[in-house]
Amino acid sequence: MNKLRLLVVLLSLLWVSCTQQVQEPVTQLEISKIETMPNQPQPYKMLDWKEKAVNFDKVIFNFKDTGEYRPFIWLDNGHRNLDQQTFGLYTVIGDIRQGPQHNKGEFHEAINSLGALMSAGLVGIDKRHQDGYNYVKMIQNYFNTDNGWNIMMNNTCPEVALLGGGYGRDWWYDVFPNVLFYAVSELQPKVDGADQIQRTIAEQFYRADSTLNGNYDYSYFDYSSMEGKRNQIPYQQDAAAGHAYVLYAAYQKFGDPRYLKGAKSAIEALLSQKESRFYEVLMPFGAYVAARLNAEHGTNYNVTKIINWTFDGCTAKDGRTGWGITSDHWGDYDVSGLQGNVLQEGGYGFLMNTFDMAWPLIPMVRYDPEYAKAMGKWILNAANSTRLFYPYEIPDNHQYLPGKKAITHNVIAYEGLKKTDAYNNEKFKGVSPIALGDGPNWVVNQPKLSMFSIYGSAHVGIFGSIIRKTNVEEILQLNCLATDFYRGKAYPTYLYYNPYSEEKRIEYSSEKPIDLFDIVSGEIIAHKIKGKGSFLIEGDKAMLLVEIPSGTELIRKNGKVLANGIVISFIKTTNF
Repeated sequence: MNKLRLLVVLLSLLWVSCTQQVQEPVTQLEISKIETMPNQPQPYKMLDWKEKAVNFDKVIFNFKDTGEYRPFIWLDNGHRNLDQQTFGLYTVIGDIRQGPQHNKGEFHEAINSLGALMSAGLVGIDKRHQDGYNYVKMIQNYFNTDNGWNIMMNNTCPEVALLGGGYGRDWWYDVFPNVLFYAVSELQPKVDGADQIQRTIAEQFYRADSTLNGNYDYSYFDYSSMEGKRNQIPYQQDAAAGHAYVLYAAYQKFGDPRYLKGAKSAIEALLSQKESRFYEVLMPFGAYVAARLNAEHGTNYNVTKIINWTFDGCTAKDGRTGWGITSDHWGDYDVSGLQGNVLQEGGYGFLMNTFDMAWPLIPMVRYDPEYAKAMGKWILNAANSTRLFYPYEIPDNHQYLPGKKAITHNVIAYEGLKKTDAYNNEKFKGVSPIALGDGPNWVVNQPKLSMFSIYGSAHVGIFGSIIRKTNVEEILQLNCLATDFYRGKAYPTYLYYNPYSEEKRIEYSSEKPIDLFDIVSGEIIAHKIKGKGSFLIEGDKAMLLVEIPSGTELIRKNGKVLANGIVISFIKTTNF
């Protein structure tokens, strides 16, 4: 009888062990630039980014708004590329090139319009049925068929291209709208014509990558003639990351193995570079795709190299030298985590680019959790710094237009944040940082209000869908699924980083009984949470928590951990 009891106890212990830890703990990798950032940036304030995104949509898509330079939206009846009415948004407040009375109402930018639609979708706003408009259908006019390129482009036609926006001569401007369109199509699905456009884009990108055959040493690419082109703009080898992102998304959507082949080819072209060729916004998407390919297809791409190329930035003299991520203290403010030029007169961070960084890098940790702590620390700094772009969040003596901030409705931010003044204004001598924008430099007689960036602010939904506060200030809950587009089934997955030196208790609630599995430790760290519960997180540590139904059996299979047949961890479990 005693032997039987002993056997039962041993079996019970074995079962508990297997259910609590099903994989080895994940060693965290350090990213040197992130290591130089503060654990607790000061002064600290975290905005309600979801609220900011919801209010931005209300302000921008309001045809009835009145006052100086309003409304911010207008209708475009040019019927370019598609026989339908579309809409335009001002790139910056008061842009004299834009609006219904200028350039036939046809000058507006896809990066702005698509960014706004993506942002809305990320925070649950249906742009297919809003005030009588199907905005998601309307943006299909950016799909340039009239010029034979057959991809989404930043403008609807060449006639307005030279007014600004890099149409057909600056590669990232031609690639990024397609990355955005794939995101919008996932968030706002079942729109007539969207699937065919996505398929055509994938075909064009596959043909382009095949033509390039590993050589991305071009300023841009002509998707009509399928030829790489060179001009005065530095070569943009990180366009390969944009190709890879779209092709892998297309593979997930359509299942065509050619697109998987193309995604791998593009990542290999990116990794073949001898140094960082980070140009504007696309490089971190390469890290995400490389991590997914490693996890889902058994490749062995060097994700760390791409991340370091992103954060350390471009040092190539023939590239966009200095383009990277800030890690600095300007005046009385920690300003780490911003994307922009880290060399230009001490540093110049940009709003849109910083928002866009989180899109690939936070979901990336699902596929490669070795970077959980690094990404948790980075976004804590980035989100804290990004608030300073907003005129109501930075002191009046640190911004150009404090007397005009009411026009922003507290949802339109300055385009940039700079260590020193860009306009040599006497009143800003010795002041740092300065909130401002490049708008007044774009065209003669452009108003100063053009420092307020609608196109940058349009991407706020990325932060709005990812970042939530917890009961402990400076510990954030980061939604790893929000921007993880074209993925398989997944349980809710959240990244937490504790910047304190001591352990903290984080509150967690659920309507249904759930367990919390931590990918980093490989253990279930909380059982049977229903209603209010909590968990502990050690000081200066990260946790990557998956919410699974309480009591679910976890199974190790083919280097993955599964719950009810759904992958919850991509960690290899060899030698365990």
